[in-house]
Amino acid sequence: MAAETPAPEGAAVYFANLEDGMTVSSPLTIVFGLSGMGVAPAGVEMEMTGHHHLLIDRPPLGEGQFGAEEFELALPNDENHRHFGGGQTEVTVELVPGDHTLQLVVGDHNHVPHNPPIVSDVITVTVE
Repeated sequence: MAAETPAPEGAAVYFANLEDGMTVSSPLTIVFGLSGMGVAPAGVEMEMTGHHHLLIDRPPLGEGQFGAEEFELALPNDENHRHFGGGQTEVTVELVPGDHTLQLVVGDHNHVPHNPPIVSDVITVTVE
C-alpha cells in the first residue's frame, strides 16, 4: 500500500478561504482548494483523483510521530486528522479560542498520501 498512487504533475491543495495568520471566529468554515486533479470518494480508485484530509493542531505531515513513514501509511481518523472520504470540499469546525495549525493532505482511495504527497502549507489561525 506504501504511497503507490502517483500524484498528477503540478497537483496542489490549498485553503481557498484562509491565509496564514488570519484571525477567525468559531465555528469556522474551511473551503478546500485543489488544482491539477479531481476529487473522488474514498474507496473509488480512479486516476488523477483523491479526497481531502484536514490536519488540525499537529506537526506537518512527515514530521509527526511516524516521521517520513507517514507518507506511506493510511492517515488516521481522529480529532487531529479529519477525513472527507465522501468527496467533500468544505467543512465547518468548532475550534476553541487560541492559535490552531491547519494543513490539507490529499489521500488516495485508501487514505494514503500520493507519491509525491499533495499537501498544503501549514497555516496558523487565531480563533477569537
